Amino acid sequence: MPFTGFDIFLPVLVILVLLLVFAGIKTVPQGHNYTVERFGRYTRTLSPGLNIIVPFIDRIGAKMNMMEQVLDVPTQEVITKDNALVSVDGVAFYQVLSASEAAYQVSGLENAILNLTMTNIRSVMGSMDLDELLSNRDAINDRLMRIVDQAAQPWGIKMTRVEIKDINPPTNLVDSMARQMMAERNRRAEILEAEGRKQAQILEAEGRKEAAFRDAEARERAAEAEARATQMVSEAISQGDLQALNYFVAQKYTEAMAAIGSAPNSKIVLMPLEASSLIGSLGGIGAIVKEVFGEEATRNRAASPRPASRPPVVGPDDQAR
Repeated sequence: MPFTGFDIFLPVLVILVLLLVFAGIKTVPQGHNYTVERFGRYTRTLSPGLNIIVPFIDRIGAKMNMMEQVLDVPTQEVITKDNALVSVDGVAFYQVLSASEAAYQVSGLENAILNLTMTNIRSVMGSMDLDELLSNRDAINDRLMRIVDQAAQPWGIKMTRVEIKDINPPTNLVDSMARQMMAERNRRAEILEAEGRKQAQILEAEGRKEAAFRDAEARERAAEAEARATQMVSEAISQGDLQALNYFVAQKYTEAMAAIGSAPNSKIVLMPLEASSLIGSLGGIGAIVKEVFGEEATRNRAASPRPASRPPVVGPDDQAR
């Protein structure tokens, strides 16, 4: 049976329809967005999933990754505010928020972000001293992220983090910093030792002051006690009590002998220290005092009135006599 023109046209038409359908159906994977261009002009953005476009009229423009991406910042040399040369590298994290802006507002998105980050690293770190640069890395990261994020907003991206990985000063500068750190620590140690000695001297002076005050107070109390004892002995002597005088003299005599015997420059003491001699000496002193105060006591008894004498009692025997 010969084929007619309709028999040939119908399969060709089916094939063309299938080709048009497959050409108009686009599948976008998760985490990506596709831009659609019609005759070279952006029209819309395809979201993840199944999408349909007009075949041969619309075409896929840019395929943008909408997930957060990492961009390594290569090592570069930076001159700080105090003219120190350091080598710095880092890493930047960014995420595309608008596929159309990221595709059509800048050419070469990753290269633009990389150059923008490197330029701002030199600007930010070049305005700081080396010591500030090494000790304020978090502040540098925050400042870099704010500056780069603000500059990249027209591109439809969001800078999530900008981190400085390594800051490498020259070797001779590292040695100088180590010596400076050692000198600073030695200075702090000397200051602490001086403060300790100062506090020790203050405490020692306060201790001597307190001890002197207490010694003076003790001597004052001893002097008061000695004066009170002397007064009591004087009162007892004035009343004719010789035992108090003997006790006072014996006490002073014994204390004098003890002081002579305990003197550090005394090696041999030759003195009669017999008990009988000591008693005899005390007796002689008592006799002298008795002679001195006896006359006064006799005059006092003579001056005092005598009681009337009673008549003697006469017994029977006396009468017989």
